[in-house]
Amino acid sequence: MGPRDRVDPAQTRAAVLAVADWLRDDTLAAPSRQALAAAVRTTARTIGQDAPGNSVELRVPPFVAIQCIEGVRHTRGTPPNVLETSPRQWLLLATGLDSFGAAVEDHRVSVSGHRAGDVAAYLPVIPLRP
Repeated sequence: MGPRDRVDPAQTRAAVLAVADWLRDDTLAAPSRQALAAAVRTTARTIGQDAPGNSVELRVPPFVAIQCIEGVRHTRGTPPNVLETSPRQWLLLATGLDSFGAAVEDHRVSVSGHRAGDVAAYLPVIPLRP
């Protein structure tokens, strides 16, 4: 993880709090693209800091893709262990407002490979109350 990818916990918390009302109530107006991007990027990069490695790729298009979880390094083609989801769904997981298991079961989160689910051990990043 390069210096550009390092995140400050206070910045992460502020970015999440900026979108928290919308996460709790999807009938509210969606946050700005900039606010949504900041919350998604900082929470995903926090996972990368907390679980460094290259065995799982965490994708939240169009904002971020990071590699995390120690293990066999992947270098070419489609990684064998991928977790992918939408920005809102990622933030629901990153804040503990949704359960990882339920999200996978309901196909709101796509996981492939036997290590992709290891990301769940690092959730929530910034816990919010419902």
